[in-house]
Amino acid sequence: MPNTKELQNRISSVRDTMKITNAMYMISSMKLRKARARLAGTEPYFESLVSEISNILLHMPDMEDRYFATLEEEKDKERKKGYIVIIGDKGMAGAYNHNIIKETERLAIQDDRLFVVGEVGRQVFSYEGYNVEPDFNFSANNPTMHRAREIAENIIELYKNKELDEVYVIYTQMINSMSSEVRTERLLPLKTHTFLKEELIEKNMREQGDKTREQIEQEAEDWYLIYPSAKDVLEKLVYNYITGYVYSVLVEGSASEENARMMAMQAATDNANEMLTSLSIEYNRVRQAAITQEITEVIGGAKALRRKREKHGKK
Repeated sequence: MPNTKELQNRISSVRDTMKITNAMYMISSMKLRKARARLAGTEPYFESLVSEISNILLHMPDMEDRYFATLEEEKDKERKKGYIVIIGDKGMAGAYNHNIIKETERLAIQDDRLFVVGEVGRQVFSYEGYNVEPDFNFSANNPTMHRAREIAENIIELYKNKELDEVYVIYTQMINSMSSEVRTERLLPLKTHTFLKEELIEKNMREQGDKTREQIEQEAEDWYLIYPSAKDVLEKLVYNYITGYVYSVLVEGSASEENARMMAMQAATDNANEMLTSLSIEYNRVRQAAITQEITEVIGGAKALRRKREKHGKK
């Protein structure tokens, strides 16, 4: 059984640990609020980009663009693939990093190129022998639009140079404060039906008012033929869309990581409280036993001393 000094040291250590977990919980809570605010701030811009791309594709259905997949490309199995993996820079976030690593290992093969955002993933995948891009060194912490633009430019350049045929993004989406899931979505080439959903078409038609479909198509064709061309407009919009999309998954991943860390730190704090309760009870028992032992020894000593005096008194 440990003595009171050992128990006091353990109680002090648990209290110090609980202070750290509480502090980390508060920091993650603050970062999560900022990430949610950034994500909400980008939604109108992102939606407007999707609407504009939808508008062009709606009026120019036969136009071909290198950023959109054709049926032949969809059926081609031998394609060079790249994966943008959004993972954390550090641990202590529950199963957040593990789930992303597991999903990446399930999808990617050794020849696929991994563009890893986050130090944990770079270390793990490099150790496991995956084809991790050595010059792709981006942090997952505090995502910015500038960082998203650099990532988008890098990926688009590789795609345009035919070094990559398909690009996927693996990230974690926070469903609510209690749950999240790892998602894999194709970034390039884009899918036309993503932008030609029925609700987007209806929205574009409503914005045109009482104009007939023929008038809308003629106006769109005249405008795009004058300045600039429809293809140039579409490519610029696609570039901005990819940049915005990368930024949104960076922020979504950051929010999911901080939410996972909050939950992990809350669980650690709760466990620390339980340990403190258990240690306090044990400490009180040991202390009471020590006091009882001391009282017993004092009483025993007093009795022995009295008997000794009585013995000498009789003599």
